[in-house]
Amino acid sequence: MTDAAPGEQTTLFPRPVGERLRSAREAQGMSLAEIAARTRVPQRHLEAIENGSYDSLPSPTYAVGFVRAYARTVGEDEVDLARATREEVARIGRPVAQYQPYEIADPSRVPSRGLVIVAAGVALAVVVLAVLWFAVGMWRGSGGPGAAPAPAVSVPVPASHASATPQAGPGHVTLTASDSVWLRVYDADNKTLYLGTMKAGDRYDVPPDARDPKINVGRPDKLTVTLNGSALPPLGDGSHPIKDVPVSAAALAARVSAGSNATAAPAAGPSATPSPRASATPAAARPPAFADPAPAAPADAGNAAATDARD
Repeated sequence: MTDAAPGEQTTLFPRPVGERLRSAREAQGMSLAEIAARTRVPQRHLEAIENGSYDSLPSPTYAVGFVRAYARTVGEDEVDLARATREEVARIGRPVAQYQPYEIADPSRVPSRGLVIVAAGVALAVVVLAVLWFAVGMWRGSGGPGAAPAPAVSVPVPASHASATPQAGPGHVTLTASDSVWLRVYDADNKTLYLGTMKAGDRYDVPPDARDPKINVGRPDKLTVTLNGSALPPLGDGSHPIKDVPVSAAALAARVSAGSNATAAPAAGPSATPSPRASATPAAARPPAFADPAPAAPADAGNAAATDARD
């Protein structure tokens, strides 16, 4: 065996690349931040190279590239340092790729399948109930008592029927708005059957079984009253609202009959003397909702005609 000569040192491994680069940098009085600025290599990677921590670098290829740039900046042999870097990386082992850890959801915190099914069923039931409630509300609003009536359907009525006097007794009474009009319909117990503002074309059918129904209306001239399909004269001229007006079939038939009797004029010539009964009937006794009768001839004119006849 040959012993080494005194003063001679046996070197098993060459000097590490990181130490060689650090010594060269310090010899030139440069900081690691200046090397990072010149090489455009992140300072943390340069620190890993000087410390020999190649496992913190992205890959061996990046490590060799960074060492080459570092060596050129400090004036070292980049080829020799690159070869030495490959050897060190191979001796240490290929660095394992680093992944950002993430937390996996705890299975105990995830709701069970049964709970999910129950929650879905409850949500579906709520939706169905909401739809049913909305539908019932619309049905009540369109058909319930006190709701706005549906638009009127125009039905042609023959002229003979329209002019005929409705018969007394049970019948079908319909209130139709020709323009915007406020209306209240109530029975003998003061129970409101309809209350609201009707629009043009809206109609309301008075219940046949209502007990002594009456109406209050703001513009009676905008309200058409029909009995069994026959149109009746307006209930008023519209100069003022009317109230407590009976609208049962019997009351309307009697009203029409009374109006027809009041408006019938005697068949007499110009010289006829007016009937004392007609002149004695006050105008207020006639129904205000129908046309006034024809004015009677003045008494003076009748007397003059009688004198001429005697002469």
